Amino acid sequence: MKKKNAGFYLKIYGKILAQDLKSKMSYRADFIISTIGMIFTNISGFISFWILFKNFPSIAGWSYHEMLFLYGFSLVALTPVQCLFDNNWNLRGYVYSGDFIKYCFRPINIFFYYMSEVFDIKGLGQLAFGLGTIIYSWNRMGLDVSVLIILKMILFLITASLFMIALMNLAASTCFWMINTGYVMVIAFKFKDYSRYPGTIFNPVFRFIFTFIIPITFIAYYPSLVILRPDAVPALSWLSPVIGCLFFYLSYKVWMKGATGYNGTGS
Repeated sequence: MKKKNAGFYLKIYGKILAQDLKSKMSYRADFIISTIGMIFTNISGFISFWILFKNFPSIAGWSYHEMLFLYGFSLVALTPVQCLFDNNWNLRGYVYSGDFIKYCFRPINIFFYYMSEVFDIKGLGQLAFGLGTIIYSWNRMGLDVSVLIILKMILFLITASLFMIALMNLAASTCFWMINTGYVMVIAFKFKDYSRYPGTIFNPVFRFIFTFIIPITFIAYYPSLVILRPDAVPALSWLSPVIGCLFFYLSYKVWMKGATGYNGTGS
């Protein structure tokens, strides 16, 4: 069988995405209500920060606008897992019902085929809110703007996204080997709430766990230091693109191992 190239997958993804969006647009009220709900959820997070910093001018040496930058950074970094990999939430149901077997017979990559079927357009509202928060905090802190800095920002946002995507891939893939794994997905997704805080606020034990075992500090803290504190960037920040790619690749291989070993019996 001839190996499919990137152009082939982009063409296929465009067609699948178009059909998915047409389907979603036929239920516009549901889309509008869900998007508004997403926006208000993010606004509540913004208000929480504002209330917190009315009483504490800084936390562990981080100012209000630096923390706000981390918050916006994490929202943008989490957008790809929200928009492009949301079908991970449905994996457990497909596996247990036996319906996942349909993905095993198409002559394309199973991971691509499965993930491409769902695009959660509500995540675009989160993206807009996150970008607005970054721009606001960036302006208030008076950070420099240049082509190089913008390119760094894009690179490290992509890097940050890889960590959350990988975390959710690993959590979802547990259903190939375990029963009743819904709680694993919920717990993994909850870790995103800690990603918006600087790693220095955690005690040494949790800092180690959130860096080397459950690497949520790479979702916002380490990548954002390249922009916020360019004169004192730790090695882990510069290494985060490599670590992110390796972590994503590991999650992909684990997910594929479960998918290719699936026998369709359900449970």
